Amino acid sequence: MKFIRVNMTDKSVRTEEVSKDYQGLGGRGLTSIMINAQVPPKCDPLGPENKLIFAPGSLTGTSLVNTSRISVGAKSPLTGTIKESNAGGTIGAAVGNLGITAIIIEGQAPEGEMGILRIDDKGEASLVPAGEYKGMRTYAFVDKMLRVYGEKTSVLCIGPAGEHRTAVASIQSSDVDGRPCRAAGRGGLGAVMGAKGLKAVVVDQRGKTPDPIKDPEAFKEAAKTFAKLVRENPMSGEMMPALGTAALVGAVNSMGAFPSYNATKGVFDGWEKMSGERMAEIIKERGGKTTHMGCTQCIVHCSNEYVDKDGKYVTGSLEYETIWATGGMTGIDDLDVIAKLDFLCDDIGVDTMSTGVAIAVAMDAGYRNFGDGEAAAEMIEEIARGTEFGRILGAGPVAVGRHFNHPRVPVVKGQSIAAYDPRAMQGNGVTYATSPMGADHTAGNLISEYAEGRLDPLKPDGQVETSRNLQVAMASLDCTGLCLFAGFVLGTPEGGEALLKVMNAKYGTQLGPDDVPALGVRVLRAEREFNRKAGFTNKDDRLPQFFYQEPLPPHNKVFLIPDEEIDRTFEF
Repeated sequence: MKFIRVNMTDKSVRTEEVSKDYQGLGGRGLTSIMINAQVPPKCDPLGPENKLIFAPGSLTGTSLVNTSRISVGAKSPLTGTIKESNAGGTIGAAVGNLGITAIIIEGQAPEGEMGILRIDDKGEASLVPAGEYKGMRTYAFVDKMLRVYGEKTSVLCIGPAGEHRTAVASIQSSDVDGRPCRAAGRGGLGAVMGAKGLKAVVVDQRGKTPDPIKDPEAFKEAAKTFAKLVRENPMSGEMMPALGTAALVGAVNSMGAFPSYNATKGVFDGWEKMSGERMAEIIKERGGKTTHMGCTQCIVHCSNEYVDKDGKYVTGSLEYETIWATGGMTGIDDLDVIAKLDFLCDDIGVDTMSTGVAIAVAMDAGYRNFGDGEAAAEMIEEIARGTEFGRILGAGPVAVGRHFNHPRVPVVKGQSIAAYDPRAMQGNGVTYATSPMGADHTAGNLISEYAEGRLDPLKPDGQVETSRNLQVAMASLDCTGLCLFAGFVLGTPEGGEALLKVMNAKYGTQLGPDDVPALGVRVLRAEREFNRKAGFTNKDDRLPQFFYQEPLPPHNKVFLIPDEEIDRTFEF
């Protein structure tokens, strides 16, 4: 267990032992607890006092399947809150296999200077000048890194948007094919990376010094059981490999919860053209890959490889949220256009969700017409060029709404909602409103509760309690490095028991079922404490007014849960 601490101001790089306060923590637990303890809550997110922390999960670097995710933490320039955003690909496993618990980026490089943090196969880290790569887009940059350092290299990088310190800037992660199509997208952490003067973290994948496992045989047996459960689960074993997350297009649209045309409708007339089923048909017809391994040690294979009519690669891992944000919200139903917008966002380095919603707000305000794919692409290009409007769009949906004096801006704490309208999925509205990160679908998504009939999505009953429980569960899961889709099995007694055995075997502990939610509560308390010290109150845990005032077709419902109920969400 070790930290690599990098000071961009004096260019020092040092390795240190993990202090007692952070032992046993990984992923979101480590980033959030460390940010809360070490970052001044009222600091400038783009200033030297902020820290940028990269932390693989506590199980990343082990043989357990689907544990390749890496968390990125900082104070967000988009929301002003604490932020954790995580990414798949290969970087998490590469870092974990070197026994690195976290990489901590501090200080700020002199204006105009940029560096690359290079970590070799022995875990030795150094800063390399990156001036020659300034302004380079992510696909060309990653290709260059693989030629310089070899194919067994993982890259986490920013594009022009991050260098411009754009508030919707992402951090792109290379997948198993060496393409930067995975992203720590939310919260503008790419802007923090750019402000630090860090172009990329480049890690050799051949490291063989992971943290030791206390009971290797028990770990191996429990990991084998867990993998079997993942393969046998209907979602992770069948639906995700066949259609990926795009399977949700039809399902959510049928619930009247697919926010379209800047959240003025709950159904999208052209949904069939961009559904998971239609995407799979197109990919098969053109010779692409409907089932694709994007992340290290993945057995779910939810990724895809979208190709054009000539069979040429367009983008990888085209997912539900992107199809919604650059499709349904903007009125675009052409998957070829949506795929190109996805590639453009990855290449420039911006969050597809907040960017798509910002474009939708501009279209709703009359700046461009809904459904205009060329206009959407041009707007994204303006972010890369740093034009006047590009800076407005890159500042996020709130800035766009303010520029056009347009009131319908679907955000919480500055971050856009996801592809589930809170008027048709009331519990998701609770999660959007109360998540310490701003509106966030991965923080506690109730769609399974609705799909399996355990909860009525249109009524307020039970929504607060269910959101609370799911937010606690997700905070715990985000500590492990486990993919959400492998995490489907944790809803079963067998899956939960297998994960506990894995954890106990790794650390030599005696964790019980109650210890898992206790970790989630600890993380959420740290995040909320940071936000309180930063000046946020329960008045910030609210949806925009139009969700309470404008009924959403076809159910013609508004958001029904009163403020006093929302304020009970974190009564642990």
